[in-house]
Amino acid sequence: MTESTTCCGPGYATPADATRAEPEKIGYTIALYTGTDVVEPDYLATVDLDPDSPTYSQVVHRLPMPNVGDELHHFGWNACSSCHGDPSRQRRFLIAGGQRSSRIHIIDTAEPRAPKIHKVIEPEEIIEKADLTAPHTVHCLADGNVMISMLGDGKGNGPGGFLLLDSNFDIVGRWENDSTGMEYGYDFWYQPRHNVMISSEWAAPNTYLGGFDLADVEAGKYGRRLHFWDWQNRNLVKSVDLGEDGAIPLEVRFQHDPASTHGYVGAALSTNMFHWHKPNGEWEVEKVIDVPPVEVEGWSFPVPGLMTDILVSMDDRYLYFVNWLHGSVNQYDITDPSKPRQAGQVWIGGLLGKADEVNGRPVAGAAQMIQLSLDGKRLYTTTSLFSSWDNQFYPEMAAQGSCMYKINCDVENGGMEIDEGFLVDFGKEPAGPARAHEMRYPGGDCSSDIWL
Repeated sequence: MTESTTCCGPGYATPADATRAEPEKIGYTIALYTGTDVVEPDYLATVDLDPDSPTYSQVVHRLPMPNVGDELHHFGWNACSSCHGDPSRQRRFLIAGGQRSSRIHIIDTAEPRAPKIHKVIEPEEIIEKADLTAPHTVHCLADGNVMISMLGDGKGNGPGGFLLLDSNFDIVGRWENDSTGMEYGYDFWYQPRHNVMISSEWAAPNTYLGGFDLADVEAGKYGRRLHFWDWQNRNLVKSVDLGEDGAIPLEVRFQHDPASTHGYVGAALSTNMFHWHKPNGEWEVEKVIDVPPVEVEGWSFPVPGLMTDILVSMDDRYLYFVNWLHGSVNQYDITDPSKPRQAGQVWIGGLLGKADEVNGRPVAGAAQMIQLSLDGKRLYTTTSLFSSWDNQFYPEMAAQGSCMYKINCDVENGGMEIDEGFLVDFGKEPAGPARAHEMRYPGGDCSSDIWL
């Protein structure tokens, strides 16, 4: 899809079709100003990704939110490949929620380089109709609805639930009928061919909003379970306790082939990757990657990698993940899903001192959010995790802001290389340093499209 046709359809017929799409020309990323006394609203930044453009690697548009203090975090599309073939559907609207405000913004991208606010859903309405707060993952559904994981109840306690919006972005209510056994929420991915949805656990908003406290982990206030749901009946049918090796399981990713039962979840605190599949009619989970902690001067305990974001390439060949405290970006060949093999690695920031400066700019933070091009050749990363956690682990980010980097990926032989000609410095934004987080492309990306 080219920039002028991004809003002409919801997605691609197959994952293979997606890999042959034209290269992304622009990208969207969430950004929020870093100051402790924030007087400017969060915004959606439009970044020029076209190497032939005179404004390449620059922010070419900023859409401010109507209010201050939302803490925009994750966002997603109203339509994707789950509704391919329906001419009435358009991949046009972005849904962006505020972690602190619980306000949900509907953003119209009919003009791809100059998005506009279409609608705002206030938190009071969400609490009244669904008793939910703290929106996180957004996925479009084939029936025209949009589903959002909400991490808290109306008072910011667990377990939260799943909010449904209709095609007009009106609140339908909750998706789930029975969530017995779910203590916390975070990410989710559904796969209708196997009548399953899989969700993960972070913590209640009242626990994580103020920052990280290891005592909260010891007190059981952070999750370690992976949940398997009956997609049609909307009830939780199986929960797997990942144990100490699976502390804080965050991002979940199915392979893109809708017939596949293989997928992955990254356990952030323990820095392990788990693989799920269904070999004998039952869902099974196994640890397949273990990143050991590292002794760091000034720390009273070995520092974990903190595996915060993961994704699977559109052709289901490569698994990518970051270790936000160590600073590594990792590429694994998953031709054999149960036996990932490391194929590439680069370093951007981190506490280990391996890449304190990248492309001539000191890194405040480390590679954190990642998004891969549809053809698998360009991996973009930003360096902010969450404002209170940034301030705790990388306090220099408040003054320096975050960055966006581009990593070129060898899709034939494996391997990665940081692109020396690309840097988006969010330390130089109009109202001061800013934090950039999740990214999306108008033509779709590797963590939003689901096939049926």
